[in-house]
Amino acid sequence: MAGDGAKFRRTLRVIYPLGDSGGRIVLRTERDWSRDVLPDAPEEGGHTFTFTLESERPFLYVKPCLRVGEELRFAPGTNKLILMTEPDERPIYPHFLSAPGGRFAPAIAFDSTRLGREHRIRIYLPPGYSENVLKRYPVLYMQDGQNLFFPEEAFAADWQVDRTVGLLDSMNAIDEFVVVGVYSRDRMAEYTKPGYTAYGESLIGEVKPRIDREFRTMPEPERTGVIGSSLGGVVSFFLAWEWPEVFGGAACLSSTFGHQDDLLERVMSEEKRHARFYLDSGWPEDNYEVTVAMAMALVSRGWVYGRDLLHFAFPLAEHDERSWGLRLHLPLQLFQGSVRNVSNRVQAAAEAAAEEKPPPEV
Repeated sequence: MAGDGAKFRRTLRVIYPLGDSGGRIVLRTERDWSRDVLPDAPEEGGHTFTFTLESERPFLYVKPCLRVGEELRFAPGTNKLILMTEPDERPIYPHFLSAPGGRFAPAIAFDSTRLGREHRIRIYLPPGYSENVLKRYPVLYMQDGQNLFFPEEAFAADWQVDRTVGLLDSMNAIDEFVVVGVYSRDRMAEYTKPGYTAYGESLIGEVKPRIDREFRTMPEPERTGVIGSSLGGVVSFFLAWEWPEVFGGAACLSSTFGHQDDLLERVMSEEKRHARFYLDSGWPEDNYEVTVAMAMALVSRGWVYGRDLLHFAFPLAEHDERSWGLRLHLPLQLFQGSVRNVSNRVQAAAEAAAEEKPPPEV
């Protein structure tokens, strides 16, 4: 038990490149917002600072601060929610000199040899991306990029992806990630069979290598997901099914399964993939039946609801960008939810320990 009436105690790591600032990292907490909490000791290299925290409740709000002499700079944005019941496996990467919100990188346009057309891409970068260069990020690739961020570009309305990501980040409900919006051209040709093969090869061979080269990404499949709606949901499912070694998960909203693809047949007849899926639809007249059928097919082939599969149905939800944007927070939490990610780490550690455990004596 912790002292001073506190029931919970844990450590927290804060990572920040001090450089030549001459400053030091401290914390302010809700236990006393006027008092600096000093790190136990900086680790090798001077970038990682470990704090011991105590609280009477199972959570504690804190604010990382940069102290330079008598000046104290608070990290912008909302206070960080620290769960006192969580193991110290997710460090905080604060920033102090940047705006509190995320930003867009300059638009990227380049010719695709594989598709014979121009690719257009928009990238959303999390808050502090340019300042705290020690952090690397998971990446979510989203189809129909023109419908994601800007209402003047969208077909009817934009998904407001940056707003949803910002809200989840303010809630401390997700771990930050980069969003790559890939603009569509001929959706019927490139999002269905057989054209989605060339489209997928272009993402793997042309788009993703450029993103991984020019941005600080975590390129592993478990850190790379794809999201799409309607036909974009079909191609997203195809990408994770065809190349699970690249895309570790797919979120498929109101997907037109069976319209011009053989994905259901492949799920029923081929080997299980190491990929997680989020499926949803509205009801009625929003691909409800084929979405439920696909979810059941995955269950029949070994996917477990809540572990590597989620399915939801939304009564009276429409087949449009506004509806998809309103429920985007669900697949985002499947891919990068704080509780989900900690659970994955704990489970992986337990599995690794079990494999190293010697066999029982007979």
